[in-house]
Amino acid sequence: MLLRPPGVYRPQDDTGLLGEALAGVTLPPGSRVLDVGTGTGALAVAAVRSGAADVTAVDVSRRALAAAWLNARVRRLPVRVRRTDVSTVLPKGPFDLVLANPPYVPWPGGARSSSRWDAGPDGRAVIDPLCVAVPRLLSERGSFLLVQSSLSGVGRTLTALEETELRTSIVARKRIPFGPVLRERVDYLEQRGLISGGQREEELVVIRADRTDRTRS
Repeated sequence: MLLRPPGVYRPQDDTGLLGEALAGVTLPPGSRVLDVGTGTGALAVAAVRSGAADVTAVDVSRRALAAAWLNARVRRLPVRVRRTDVSTVLPKGPFDLVLANPPYVPWPGGARSSSRWDAGPDGRAVIDPLCVAVPRLLSERGSFLLVQSSLSGVGRTLTALEETELRTSIVARKRIPFGPVLRERVDYLEQRGLISGGQREEELVVIRADRTDRTRS
């Protein structure tokens, strides 16, 4: 069980799917891991338990960082927390693995908006700058694992990462019914052409991107 104060993102299907992908990664001895958008710290905790020697958890929410710190401390796990937005200020790397469960729900803002999951009209307000930042965060043979919804353009993410000469693949998928947030936004999603008429499910996807010898520094 994880401590979760009000206003902190609750681990859900996307957290679980990214955790499954993390379990499939072989971390090198002494590996450093960065958890972007840590929320409760669920994935930071999982990274330590997967063999990471050094884990840094970052978020823009002070409340989330407090939760992540507490959840790591009660388990006596070595997780550092930092308040930062990686699209503007890069944590000190390099990292052997970068994990990210960013906001990705398409929503233009305004009423009923939440920074925990909303990410602009096409759901890419956080994903796009993150794709630009990742190559500068990875070690020589580092990897990046990102979970997102099919509603926020999986193909666009793959292209953005490949343009930085990272080698990409999709390592996990899961179809789930719309939750309360997306059910409230069906009209908007249909108007934007992000779902077809009557669609009431999305696909969660975990993208893996690996640094290669050709990756620009």
